[in-house]
Amino acid sequence: MKEMSAHQILLKPLVTEKAVDQQHQNKYWFAVRITANKTQIRQAIEEIYQVHVRQVHTLRVGGKERRIRGRMFGMPDWKKAAVTLAPGERIDVI
Repeated sequence: MKEMSAHQILLKPLVTEKAVDQQHQNKYWFAVRITANKTQIRQAIEEIYQVHVRQVHTLRVGGKERRIRGRMFGMPDWKKAAVTLAPGERIDVI
């Protein structure tokens, strides 16, 4: 399997109301590549943001159905990760 760089694993930080509320608990949400595992996500976060990761939780999100010009299309599935940092560390997402 081809090795991915840290910037290929992390697609974007998720800035939602729930994600912003959980930043006070040192938990940050990211959209990640669907083929990435927890170990790769942990290494990518530590490499890019220079922090220590305590836990990584991942979940796959099914793509929604969209209607375009009367036809139904399925949006692709994607994966998101909740990353918990060590106490006293933070990431400036916003």
